[in-house]
Amino acid sequence: MSGLRKRLKSFRYAGRGLLLLTREPNARIHLVAATLVVATGLALGIRAADWAILTLCIGLVLAAEGLNTALERLVDLASPDWHPLARDAKDLAAGAVLITAVAAAIVGLLIFAPYLVG
Repeated sequence: MSGLRKRLKSFRYAGRGLLLLTREPNARIHLVAATLVVATGLALGIRAADWAILTLCIGLVLAAEGLNTALERLVDLASPDWHPLARDAKDLAAGAVLITAVAAAIVGLLIFAPYLVG
């Protein structure tokens, strides 16, 4: 298989992963939040630098959710029976998503506040 074919195939796999992510309830919540952030940014006419920061935050939250989902599935495969270490792995990954989402929300508040107040 040629190098180009391999690259194109890897994009197909990544696209399938994105589709799987959009089927996850928590990812859908993050996507709704991202849509609201984008709509608010458009309505307020925020600067390019603010868009860059918000885009990074949205990407990080969705990436964290994707990694959390992947880890949960992998743990379920490796440890179908309940185990405290499996629970801890899942909880740690979920906690990482929460940290990322809270940090993104704080960044959003810091970016939007001057537009809303001033």
